[in-house]
Parts: sequence; structure tokens; C-alpha cells
Amino acid sequence: MCAEPPSGMLPGVALRCLIVDDHLDVLRVMRGLLEHEGIQVVAVASNGAEAVAAAAETQPDVVLLDIDLGEESGFDIAERLGTARVIMVSTHAEADYADLIAASPAIGFLDKSTLTAGAVRELLRRSQERG
Repeated sequence: MCAEPPSGMLPGVALRCLIVDDHLDVLRVMRGLLEHEGIQVVAVASNGAEAVAAAAETQPDVVLLDIDLGEESGFDIAERLGTARVIMVSTHAEADYADLIAASPAIGFLDKSTLTAGAVRELLRRSQERG
């Protein structure tokens, strides 16, 4: 765990997360892992419309957003999420999407195979330091 909670969070309060992925098994695994590691998953979504609605309703601290959502692009959805802090996730290498990630409102990228609560918190911490 990082010593400083993300901006706007109180120490000891669980980080609130929305996960967006079109594969139900992946959603289940990601949710279980993150909840086991102390992140509160407040909602899951499998497409852009669900993601935007869930983000508006739950106001998560962070959104984990799959880059490839079938016929939808995670980058397009990230634009529609407004002020939510978004971390793009994928099974593909970050280098495959580096330019798109840099041009997006996302605060960073995590490979699904290395996803942990610690990695999420670290990206949030680095984002906060950048201002």
C-alpha cells in the first residue's frame, strides 16, 4: 500500500473502482483480485453506455478500462467519462498503444497480467505527483 492516499481520499478509506471489460470471466477475476487486495469495486460494466452510467452513478476514484471492448474503443469511452481518473488495461503490450494512451485522458496503462491493487495505487500516486 502507498503511504499517501490518492487526492481526495482519506487514509484508511478503500479506493473505489469501476472496471470496464467485455469479458465476464475477466471482470470476475479482476474484481476478485482487487477486492482481495483492498480496493472496493463499486461497479462493473461491459460496454461504453454501461460504463458512463456506472461512473455517473458511483463516482469511482478510478476506472480500469479495457482498450478493446469488441466494437467499441476504450479510448472513445475514456473521453466520455469526463473527470474520472482512467487507467487503460489490455492484454496487449503498452508499446502497441503508447501514442494513443499519451493522447488520451488516461493517467496510465496496466497490462492485465500484471494488474494488482498496488500497481493501481502507484499509477494514481504518480498521477497526483504530476498534478
